Amino acid sequence: MPFPLYLLAMAVFAMGTSEFMLAGLLPDIASDLDVTVGTAGLLTSAFAIGMIVGAPVVAALARNWRGRSSLLGFILVFAAAHAVGAGTASFPVLFASRIVAALANAGFLAVALTAAATLVPPGKKGRALAVLLSGTTGAMIAGVPGGSALGTLLGWQATFWAVAALCLPAALGILKGIPAGRAKEEAAGGRALRAELAQLARPRLILVMLLGALVNAATFAGFTFLAPVVTDTAGLSELWVPVVLVLFGAGSFAGVTVAGRLSDQHPGRVIAVGGPLLLIGWPALAVLAGKPVALLALVFVQGALSFALGSTLIARVLYEAAGAPTMAGSYATAAVNVGAAVGPLIAASTLGTGVGNLGPLWSSGVLVAVALLIAFPLRTVIAAGRSTEVLQ
Repeated sequence: MPFPLYLLAMAVFAMGTSEFMLAGLLPDIASDLDVTVGTAGLLTSAFAIGMIVGAPVVAALARNWRGRSSLLGFILVFAAAHAVGAGTASFPVLFASRIVAALANAGFLAVALTAAATLVPPGKKGRALAVLLSGTTGAMIAGVPGGSALGTLLGWQATFWAVAALCLPAALGILKGIPAGRAKEEAAGGRALRAELAQLARPRLILVMLLGALVNAATFAGFTFLAPVVTDTAGLSELWVPVVLVLFGAGSFAGVTVAGRLSDQHPGRVIAVGGPLLLIGWPALAVLAGKPVALLALVFVQGALSFALGSTLIARVLYEAAGAPTMAGSYATAAVNVGAAVGPLIAASTLGTGVGNLGPLWSSGVLVAVALLIAFPLRTVIAAGRSTEVLQ
């Protein structure tokens, strides 16, 4: 894989740390800013909504910018938003800073996904995506648990400052390692924005975006509210929260790595096997959450299955959006973050019900079930054509 891919993955590591770190910080943020845990969970949705809106809008605005300049600008704005968030005692200001950070992240990821697809041969988009997403899974293994531990020891603000600091070496790597040419313009081949947006009318593209959103909604519904499950349901101390996040992150890394080698040629096998297992896993986690050993094992498994399935579907988005070379990354980003916005909202609504802290886990199971119910009768549509095979 080309070396610039790994530089982009380093930046995605910093941004992934921010996107997922709230899972271990929500109780402290809620207590410090005098809001409920459910309200604090809206910070995750705010970030996702910013990325949903920002991905296509910012990608459209930046489609003729120099790739290196736009990537560098996005990551510096991202760092500044975290500095503002770290310095405030106001929930509305923190909420707004998350939206700004999300817009910057959306722009960066949309450009990076498009760049990653153009750096490799046409049949290796899945592997390129796996390298890029290794930044996210690396964040879940090291960045998110480290941020959670740092937040426990020094307060959640310290984690925000740490993310801002992480952006600086990533920005230097982009400045030194990414070519300054107009790679995006070359990729576009003069294709008009209207023609690229018209790709959204393609049924198979809409379908794989929907499935990717549903699977990611399930991932975020369960993951965002893992901390209360660990400390309340399982009865473990707060220091176990980073351990659980490490396990989920290690599973996600394993899932992305395996899927990256299969999703280009055999995406149907990944989904046919991983989908039902993921569906079984979330209810199993809800039922066995009170048993620490089972909780730890299932968190790893669900991380692997969630990211194997999710990354495969997002790779399908890039294949289906091949006719939109500068906007394909934004379509994939929007699909992922529709799920990231909807999932925590659905999960938060279950916290006040009889199932309590386990509500988000049951929600994840329902969301995966919906995805599979949609996918099964339409499997021949999704699988039409060798390059768009998903469920054959």
